[in-house]
Amino acid sequence: MAWRDRIDPQSEYAGALSGPVPDYLRYVERQTHLKTLAPQMMSGQLQGRLLALLSRLQSPRLILEIGTFTGYASLCLAEGLADDGYLHTIEGDAEAAVMARRHFALSPFADRIILHEGQARAILEDLPGPFDVIFLDGDKRGYPDYYPLLVERLAPGGLLLADNVLWDGKTGRATGDVTARKLKEYNQLAFDDPRMEVVILPIRDGLSISRRRD
Repeated sequence: MAWRDRIDPQSEYAGALSGPVPDYLRYVERQTHLKTLAPQMMSGQLQGRLLALLSRLQSPRLILEIGTFTGYASLCLAEGLADDGYLHTIEGDAEAAVMARRHFALSPFADRIILHEGQARAILEDLPGPFDVIFLDGDKRGYPDYYPLLVERLAPGGLLLADNVLWDGKTGRATGDVTARKLKEYNQLAFDDPRMEVVILPIRDGLSISRRRD
């Protein structure tokens, strides 16, 4: 049984007492469950509140997100933006991008989130930097290839966050799952990099939090 099919009472309890959650985020959650085939791709309440808290602690001027989906995590991260801050988010799926744009427009951050539609590697070259927070939640098999590109674009003291790094527990054991092996490679790259300090949290499908040393 995959992680997304299990009911974890501890996580449910923790999520229920993590907040407050803005009304516009609850709307995004409802719409994602009603109008997408894979609503489990959306960050849940517990992870969303953690992303918002990390962003508030960082007070970033520039955030980069790879993998927008319907915009839930984007809006959580935007809560911590500095007064002159902006969030750049990249989405390759046109239908998801339409939903995300609609959700951004209904939020307090409509003029501070810039959505780029297309392939991340091509778009990255033209984006400003360095970034104070980067959230990687796109093509899981591409994580190891993204890693050096993103670390180079990360400001000293900046956070590199990566979702799904435990992949239903498969990254921690021998497996023939190609995606799990690529995520395991990403985890090892971050752990072995002397520029970074890393912690992996077993929230949902695993969240890696890496900080670039000053």
